[in-house]
Amino acid sequence: QVQLVESGGGLVQPGGSLRLSCATSGVPLEHYAIGWFRQTPGKEREGVSCLRTTDRVPLYAESVKGRFTISRDKNTVYLQMNSLKPEDTAVYYCATVVGICYLDYKMFASWGQGTQVTVSS
Repeated sequence: QVQLVESGGGLVQPGGSLRLSCATSGVPLEHYAIGWFRQTPGKEREGVSCLRTTDRVPLYAESVKGRFTISRDKNTVYLQMNSLKPEDTAVYYCATVVGICYLDYKMFASWGQGTQVTVSS
């Protein structure tokens, strides 16, 4: 059974940093890609980043390139978020998909419960 648990969200000032974690179980990561998404009320879920562990070539949304970094250590996938902006405020989710990476949330089957990130002074 696939389980994903996000943590690391919180309140941070603009320009600050946070590191989100996605602890996975029941996911053979060598066959899966892990994606990070975010959602604000009334808006569609947005793809932020994705990592396929076989080739470790990440995908990033244009809005976060150069500021966010996705990585993996054993069964945990991280999203390091630097130079945070108020528009990064959202609930952040991790999710899994078999095979290759996408930034389209509709391709992903299993989801965590989400962690709130608030960027505000």
